[in-house]
Amino acid sequence: MRIAVLGTGQVGRRLASKLVEVGHTVTMGSRTADNADAAAWAAETGGAHGTFADAAAAAELIVNATSGTVSVAALTAAGADNLADKIIVDVSNALDFSQGFPPTLVVPEAGSVAEEIQQAFPGTRVVKTLNTTNNQVMVDPTRIPGQHNIFLSGDDADAKKQVAQLLNSFGWADEQLIDLGALNTARSTEPVVLLWVSLFQALGTEDVTIGVFSA
Repeated sequence: MRIAVLGTGQVGRRLASKLVEVGHTVTMGSRTADNADAAAWAAETGGAHGTFADAAAAAELIVNATSGTVSVAALTAAGADNLADKIIVDVSNALDFSQGFPPTLVVPEAGSVAEEIQQAFPGTRVVKTLNTTNNQVMVDPTRIPGQHNIFLSGDDADAKKQVAQLLNSFGWADEQLIDLGALNTARSTEPVVLLWVSLFQALGTEDVTIGVFSA
């Protein structure tokens, strides 16, 4: 597929590189066409880069890897017409570092960043996933042995199926994927980032994720 990755931070670069590795045509989007991090990524991987709008225009699927506090602004810059009828994979977390570390969580009026995006762009199909672990585990779940899971939230069953196939290509097995249901279930997974931060501090490693066991 032609995929746009919006965001040039560690998460965006890691996901974009993995998507290139598994065979997709990837354009990294940023606020400006001359973003140095995006240009360096493109030179290293053979991908393309441009503005948010440049990336979204040609894409069949959009990955939102911007900070959740600015995601709607970034997607607005990408252009509603460029997003229409497309899947938006939202991996963002809305963390506020203004008071230092550990951060606090910003909860949008909509209830979650994912729902905020869906409300702002009703012509898209938003799927929330991958936001409960670090960027290395996102693209290589075998970094952590044993049973652990990743979650999907979304209102469109076909969109979730397509995103699940992407996750499969990253190494996530079907039995590791838990479909929580409608997009409003993102209200339960977005705060997990605070647990992740606490576990990172307690255990001294970023390789932390969530495993679910049931009788």
